[in-house]
Amino acid sequence: MSVKAFELVPAVERDLLMGDKARINIECIECCGKHLYVGTNDCFIHHFLLDEVASPMGKLSYSAQKLLNKYLGLKKPVAELRAASALERLIVLCDGMVFLVDMVTLESVPSAAGGGVKIRGVIAFCVNENPVNGDPFCVEMAILSSKRRTVQIYMVHKDRVQLVKEVSTPEQPCALSLDGYFLCLALTTQYMILNYNTGASQDLFPYNSEERRPIVKRISREEFLLAAPGGLGMFANAEGVSQRAPVSCMLDQQLKQTLSFRDGHILQDFEGKVILASTKAVYVLVPLPLERQIQDLLASHRVEEALMLMEGAQRNIPKDKFQVLHRRILQRAGFIQFGKLQFQEAKDHFRKGELDVRELISLYPLLLPASSSFTRFHPPLHEFADLNHLAQGDQEKVLQCKRFLISYLKEVRSTEVVNGCREDVDTALLKLYAEQDHDSLLDLLASENACVLADSVPCLEKYHKYFALGLLYHYNGQDSAALQVWTRVVNGDLQDSTRSDLFDYIVDFLCCCSNLDLVWKYADWALQKDSTKGVHIFIRRPLSTDQSELNPDKVITYLGKNKQALLLYLEHLVLEKKIQKEKFHTHLAVLYLERVLSLLSDSSADAEPLTKARERLQAFLRESNLYRVQFLLGKIEDCEQLLLERATLHGKLEEHDKALHILVHKLRDFPSAEAFCVWASSGRDPAYRQRLFHLLLEEYLGGEPRVGGGGELEMAAVDVLNRHGEVFDAVRVLRVLPESWSLQLLRPFLNRAIRASMHARHTSQIAVGLAHSENVQLLHDRLKERKKPIFVSEKKGCHLCHNTFKEPDVVCLPGGVPVHTHCVAQRIKDSPTKRHLTNSSNHT
Repeated sequence: MSVKAFELVPAVERDLLMGDKARINIECIECCGKHLYVGTNDCFIHHFLLDEVASPMGKLSYSAQKLLNKYLGLKKPVAELRAASALERLIVLCDGMVFLVDMVTLESVPSAAGGGVKIRGVIAFCVNENPVNGDPFCVEMAILSSKRRTVQIYMVHKDRVQLVKEVSTPEQPCALSLDGYFLCLALTTQYMILNYNTGASQDLFPYNSEERRPIVKRISREEFLLAAPGGLGMFANAEGVSQRAPVSCMLDQQLKQTLSFRDGHILQDFEGKVILASTKAVYVLVPLPLERQIQDLLASHRVEEALMLMEGAQRNIPKDKFQVLHRRILQRAGFIQFGKLQFQEAKDHFRKGELDVRELISLYPLLLPASSSFTRFHPPLHEFADLNHLAQGDQEKVLQCKRFLISYLKEVRSTEVVNGCREDVDTALLKLYAEQDHDSLLDLLASENACVLADSVPCLEKYHKYFALGLLYHYNGQDSAALQVWTRVVNGDLQDSTRSDLFDYIVDFLCCCSNLDLVWKYADWALQKDSTKGVHIFIRRPLSTDQSELNPDKVITYLGKNKQALLLYLEHLVLEKKIQKEKFHTHLAVLYLERVLSLLSDSSADAEPLTKARERLQAFLRESNLYRVQFLLGKIEDCEQLLLERATLHGKLEEHDKALHILVHKLRDFPSAEAFCVWASSGRDPAYRQRLFHLLLEEYLGGEPRVGGGGELEMAAVDVLNRHGEVFDAVRVLRVLPESWSLQLLRPFLNRAIRASMHARHTSQIAVGLAHSENVQLLHDRLKERKKPIFVSEKKGCHLCHNTFKEPDVVCLPGGVPVHTHCVAQRIKDSPTKRHLTNSSNHT
């Protein structure tokens, strides 16, 4: 399909130009502003005034008014016309002659010296659009002479022409163009650049005159466009260098537009206005508005061409208008690609065109919330009524389009594109996620979102997304509704397999719920479902020490009927939180005890649960120091099955003799008896531990030596002595041991006792030595701190014998008095009380 980019609009009709004269043909035209000049083959110049008229719809037309026509008096056609508006003159080429006529009257201009202003023997001429002469009322012109191979440079004034330069050429030129000092010439077989001021020339490239008529046209300062072989347009600057890529006569192999135009004769550009002429009439080639051209391209799905045209025209459109138009074109292009299921290209166009995302969402039936005020852009950006219209019943296409929309909305929902329409976007995403069973549904609802509740609830219910529905209620501050939905799923009233651990989720939810009424309301339900998990509603909440609704005392009272939950909660308070309150410790101990007693009374109970329950009770009785010992002891006083527990409780009361009596004589559990002594003396001084072990030994030996040992208690006594020999007072043990026991039997005990005694002796000796060393060091440091030297000489006498000093070895008495060493030794020997003296190292 072709695209209509231009329209041929009649400017001068045949009747207005030539009436009924059939043989008159147009030869050349010139346009200067609104003034149109037409040269004909009968040597007439016709002057018209063109008015451009725009219709209310923006369509252009032209109204031509004929002002004048003038016969030039020659027998040849008018070959060329050029307007010199500053001079109010037309430069005319006719019958090989250039002359001037007045632009208004069309009369020939006489020269200042009399006669007309004429130049004869002219093949072609051109006007310098970049003149080197600074006079604004003077036009520079180059002429090709027919008589000789020269180019002549003239200065055209209002009433005269002046030859200023004549330059020879190697061949006769047939076409020329002029810019500044540079002439671009088409010779017989090649193009060349010639500087008429310096005479320097530069050959460009050859051409075939039989194949193509040469074209030389100035396009910018010191740059020309030339018709080259192969249908190319080559650029050349004044240095003969091409600084641009060649222009192909055909941009691509696609036909853009075909205009029917019979007897086409002239196509010329006048200050951006393209005028065509047949032999009989003049037309203006009017470009259609850019937007209409682009819309036509888009209508024929030629997206790339439309965008290329838009971007190419950017410099000619005001920035604000271009941005608006460009966005709209990109949006339309995006919908075209979307209709072809070319989603990546569509997404790129939508993003660049800053599409209102609701335009896309509105294609999908029922995705926009009912409360949305969106209306589609007018004129429409696409031709689709909705997604069903686009897909034409193809469900695979529908599915692909929905997947694309999910991907696109996920990308843009956090960008500025969705400002002001976040509710529409999030609600659409929720509906798509629910329908497609998409994993991102929960992520959407668990994070910040703007889903419209009234539209979202029915959708989630329709697709049985009840867990997601609860999240939506919670996000909107309706925790009661969320819990109601979730508990119905757990109870089996509603079916939703989203989370198999929904009960655990509800418990965690209640742990953090700030609405305490809801916590109390659903705690009953949770404890009935699973008391072991349900109690975590209270366990995992931050511990409150004030008188709030969920302080530990109130929770314990509430859990009183559920022993298992109460036990777990008390274990949390005592064992995990380490709360040091007697009532909590006592309560926990009682629950442990009641559990053991319950299992003991059940004859059908397995042994393993009872063993574990007793181990837990025994461990707690040993480790806790806060429970009421007498209270517990009273509960098991008459229970002969819990003797080990009774022994532990007697130990807590430091009734060690009773405890050991139970362990040794009632239970006959000798390892437990030894373990009791270790446990009961843990953290106490060695004497305390020694006393406990001696009590144990007395229990084994009955307080009296036994003859003929070998019984069970005697062997236990031997074992405890041999294992813990270092704890006992060996002398005391030997005094109470039966005389019949052999040394070989007690050898391990004696070895350990001797090693312990020797170790203690050596340790005490080391301690004494260290103390003595420390004392000497302190005395030394004290003397150094005095910082006073002791002077002795032959003139000074000893304080004890009064004789002078012969040697430097002296001893200082307290106060720093020097005396002879032998005098001090004699005095110490004679004195009943030894005095502390110090050798001085400060001699002189």
